[in-house]
Amino acid sequence: MNFRNHHILNFVLVAIFFIACFAGSGYSAEENLLLNTLNDELQRSFSNLKNAGEAPLYFMSYGVTEITNYSISASNGALNSSDHNRKRYLDVDVRVGDIHLDNTHEIRGYYDWGRKGGKEIAIEDDVDAIKTALWLETDAEFKEAQKLYTKIKANIAVKVEEEDKSDDFSIEEANVYIEPVKGITLDQKEWEDKLCRISALFKESPIIHYSSVSLSAKTENRYFVNSEGTKIQTGRDYIRLGIYAATKADDGMDLSKYQSYDVASLDELPSEQELAADVNEIIRIVTELREAPLVEPFAGPAIMMNKACGVFFHEIFGHRVEGHRLKSEENGQTFKEKIGDIVMPDFINIYDDPNQMYFNGVALNGYYQYDDEGVKAERVDIIKNGILEDFLMCRSPLTDFTSSNGHGRREYGHKVVSRQGNLFVEATETVSYDELKKMLIEECIRQDKEYGLVFEDISGGFTFTGRGGPQAFKVKPVVVYRVYADGRPDELVRGVDIVGTPLSSLTKITASADDYGLFNGYCGAESGSVPVSAVAPSLLVTQIEVEKRRKSQDKPPILPPPYQEGKSE
Repeated sequence: MNFRNHHILNFVLVAIFFIACFAGSGYSAEENLLLNTLNDELQRSFSNLKNAGEAPLYFMSYGVTEITNYSISASNGALNSSDHNRKRYLDVDVRVGDIHLDNTHEIRGYYDWGRKGGKEIAIEDDVDAIKTALWLETDAEFKEAQKLYTKIKANIAVKVEEEDKSDDFSIEEANVYIEPVKGITLDQKEWEDKLCRISALFKESPIIHYSSVSLSAKTENRYFVNSEGTKIQTGRDYIRLGIYAATKADDGMDLSKYQSYDVASLDELPSEQELAADVNEIIRIVTELREAPLVEPFAGPAIMMNKACGVFFHEIFGHRVEGHRLKSEENGQTFKEKIGDIVMPDFINIYDDPNQMYFNGVALNGYYQYDDEGVKAERVDIIKNGILEDFLMCRSPLTDFTSSNGHGRREYGHKVVSRQGNLFVEATETVSYDELKKMLIEECIRQDKEYGLVFEDISGGFTFTGRGGPQAFKVKPVVVYRVYADGRPDELVRGVDIVGTPLSSLTKITASADDYGLFNGYCGAESGSVPVSAVAPSLLVTQIEVEKRRKSQDKPPILPPPYQEGKSE
């Protein structure tokens, strides 16, 4: 099941779902024909178009994303799908006017969904075919830029004075960086058979209504050139094996559990025996969730366990320090005027470092060295000792933040905006997890609460950052336990979503464990789905609010699965 985020009108709805990581094999680290073809045609187009319009052309870039993908899925012992394909997508960016005001300037009163199209081009290194595609797309983008520039000038003339008068584009150093072209070799038939065998294990459980085992092995080779002299060629392999199982409770609530394995190479995936054991564990959890009691709306103390905490911070904090949201007149700009202010406990540090490749031996999904504007990725120390110090920036400046720190990102076919990469939440004061749990019980007693909650696993969430909606978030837990103050055993529960507002929620953090955990996933926003990671410890919060989860009104299936006919539960 995929959990994505979308932007609707003037607010941001951000969701995460688990996908991907990387493996590696490569060829020679030389500029290939495609990169050189892009550069040659860019020079020709820029030279001939820079004085061709009413608004002068001052910047151009070409980007090609080449994706090679193996995708295999099996369910109940049979193959659902098996595909292997290779595609190339072209992005042409054109800026007319100058760095102070250009065709990318926000048109107030008009929502820009960020989607451009991402033109599919030839996968063969045929120079004429590639150059023809570049020529046509450049012509279309140049003409559109001229129209937009005229609209922007008119919009400025009839609207009130803008709050942020910073430039539309930053001047950055030209970079040349060439990585080897990457690729994955995979025995498709071997993996088809393996996934069928593993998926057949779910047939042993009559309460599993749907299940699947999938493998995604994807290579992205990216090529980027711009009119400033930047030339970037990078490659990444993303490998993920996922196991998913779903059921429906008697009250109609849909319940599911997803487990994924993100590795650096195919031979690092668990053995078939280990995967079989994990299938049995997933069946156990889903079975227990089906019988677990519902939790009523609650506000009280809770522990956000490490991996879940990473998702939590990505949603409620990370999106609010992405620079383009602080510039837009339509956004709530939660933290724009809070540089130098204490916004969370003084034992919390937060930074984003796309250059970090591994955490405790596990590959980080948000790793990259150069962003999608060709800027070198930098570590950004956002929070130090609870104080807000910096934002994640692309080449769209803010007042007092005039340069990119290499966080301009996009999926092909979208406009670049500032996005998270590898978000790290660190605590300078920690206790063991067992001690943190004791502190939770003490807090329950202090607040005269019967119980507190422990959020062990979270599937995703979304957040609103626009001024037209509430500055709120919702996070969707999967595995939640009720911890009783009187010493009764912990109890698995279901049916809750975490809700709240960021400024209030961040101040409720009171203690941290020393048990750092990693979330790897994809995040979708205006610039599409990009790979991200979040590392965090388990945290105790004095108050968290949960509400009832929406549920279906349909009953579970009347008949047992056909392969369970005649068997007893």
